[in-house]
Amino acid sequence: MNDDQLLRYSRQILLPQVGIAGQERLLATRALIVGAGGLGSPAAIYLAAAGVGRLVIADDDTVELSNLQRQILHHQSDIGRDKVASAQDTLTAINPEVEVTPVAERLQGSRLERAVNEADVVLDCSDNFATRFAVNQACINQRTPLVSGAAVRLEGQVAVFIPGRPDSPCYGCLYREGEEPDQTCSENGVLSPLVGIIGSLQALEAVKVVLSLGEDLCGRLIVFDAFHHEWRSLKVPRDPGCPVCGQQ
Repeated sequence: MNDDQLLRYSRQILLPQVGIAGQERLLATRALIVGAGGLGSPAAIYLAAAGVGRLVIADDDTVELSNLQRQILHHQSDIGRDKVASAQDTLTAINPEVEVTPVAERLQGSRLERAVNEADVVLDCSDNFATRFAVNQACINQRTPLVSGAAVRLEGQVAVFIPGRPDSPCYGCLYREGEEPDQTCSENGVLSPLVGIIGSLQALEAVKVVLSLGEDLCGRLIVFDAFHHEWRSLKVPRDPGCPVCGQQ
């Protein structure tokens, strides 16, 4: 690291759990963020600020006025632009040293598998179950850690799945395709700061996974009830009969 980097990341380097070696590991990390919306915005911002060296942002949507209530990567002047282009500008302004790769498409099939394979950690910040199931399958196939987040109305949740760890469940252990609840922000609404809380937690857990720092959320589901301000930690055991990871 050069002198500017030592100063920029000095508050993290001061932490004995991080130090110079940990910061250098973050600088060498490649994170894939699926979704540049309400969850992807704070997650990407904090990963860029923390010095995660390479961020791949995938989203096939454009910025709309209704996004600006919660998607803090984007601004009024970005309406009509690709979200990933807007995200790249914002993240580069925050930390010009971070390499941001915009992917203006919904990653699927071999493209998704390749992007997951190239990443050290994946953050699922999408807003639909089809994408969540696909990302989970790709992470299982490529043995890439997955940090999953969701937020709707006044409730959010975060979980971590680490393929290859014997006790790690996967997203399929939590939800089955065809049995998932119908919950989208466009139909049910969401309070703006809630996605900031959940997306920030995703960034935190991604950093912890990369640095093997403290206790990660693997095997647990953290649920936040913003209405009553209550946090719950639920155990999520690995399901031997899971159609996704049961045979891994």
